[in-house]
Amino acid sequence: MKIALLGYDVENAAAYRYLKEKYPSAQFTIYDQRKDPVRDIPENVEFVGNLEDFKNIEADISIRTPGIALDKIQVSGEVTTVTKLFFEACESPIIGVTGTKGKGTTCTLIAKMLEAAGKKVWLVGNIGRPSLDILSQIQEDDVVVYELSSFQLWDLEKSPETAVVLLVEPDHLNVHSSMEDYVKAKANIAKYQKSSDNMIYHPSNPRSLEIAQLSPGNKQRYCTPEGAYVKNENIIIANQTICSVSDVGLLGEHNLENICAAVTAVWHYTQDIAAISRTISEFEGLPHHTEKVRELDGVTYYDDSYSSAPAATIAAIKSFTSPELVIVGGSEKNANFDDLVEAITKQKNIKKTILIGETAPSIAKLLEDAGEARFEVSQTKDFTQIVSRARELAEPGDVVLLSPGCPSFDMFKNFTHRGEEFARIVGEL
Repeated sequence: MKIALLGYDVENAAAYRYLKEKYPSAQFTIYDQRKDPVRDIPENVEFVGNLEDFKNIEADISIRTPGIALDKIQVSGEVTTVTKLFFEACESPIIGVTGTKGKGTTCTLIAKMLEAAGKKVWLVGNIGRPSLDILSQIQEDDVVVYELSSFQLWDLEKSPETAVVLLVEPDHLNVHSSMEDYVKAKANIAKYQKSSDNMIYHPSNPRSLEIAQLSPGNKQRYCTPEGAYVKNENIIIANQTICSVSDVGLLGEHNLENICAAVTAVWHYTQDIAAISRTISEFEGLPHHTEKVRELDGVTYYDDSYSSAPAATIAAIKSFTSPELVIVGGSEKNANFDDLVEAITKQKNIKKTILIGETAPSIAKLLEDAGEARFEVSQTKDFTQIVSRARELAEPGDVVLLSPGCPSFDMFKNFTHRGEEFARIVGEL
């Protein structure tokens, strides 16, 4: 048997381990767009690099790395993914979460709430461990929480028992051929559900509604009385008070939405109010998600480096009422910045937007056209100088927020590297 690994990231490394155990005599070949491998290649596995696409490959099974577009693949035999293999083999209930922003936070909240209620939970997908690595350890009564990107959902043919669809906005249009293709990929979270399954979706986002309507399951809009919602400064579900909004450990209106989505999903598995409430009050967020770094000379610095889409930056800047200096920009992925520009223009507490990276000129042009003057374009790629400029402009009581709204690859290895560099520089101010 010939098995082709199309791309060799964390997921396909897990696919190799899983399939090597299942097919010990199989011949494995790694095909990659990179010239050299970024991780150790297993013994007796051939590496073919520097490819533009993945065509004319002979294999019985090909495993697609999530970020590889379907139109770049032309191979013999079956094409599958780690996510497909896991969904086919896992017999335990799966709670799947997708959306443009908030997936990681919502998944983590769901997992922590269920764990606090005494459930055994496995957090996998875009967050946590590769799903195939833990498949053999999952017991029938365990619950799997799976963060699902559009790339993982693209060719999925089985939907989770409980699907959560958060806000869906334009993203990854440098890989997806169109917004319609992006939404169509995400729609697989709903398309294969059964009538006994649960579909939880954003209360007002038309794309979330479009996806939810494909499900034959029990539909609930979070942030409404159909699920968990906020009323009189309390989080309510099924006429029961979970906690006060003042008890919430996370910043921002968008995180209240994430909490309501999580509570709505969790309610199908436990009604342990004490466990749910405790999780809400104790959870302060994920690294690089509007994370407080330091307060210096009356100025508070926040790292929101995970923000790689305009919608995430819009949510972040709306989280503060103090005067803000916002660092925005990064590498190009064909994003539409119109809504972000509108949000910056309307957000009167923004003192200055500092534009950086490849997208700075295009965002600057949009801000100029909108009559917005509270911005400047950084002329340097030296991140220390950029952060120092923000400090120079800040006054006691201000917030300096790194929330790029773009990928990081023009100046950094990834969003983690970008956030770590921001924290390091702020720590040395």
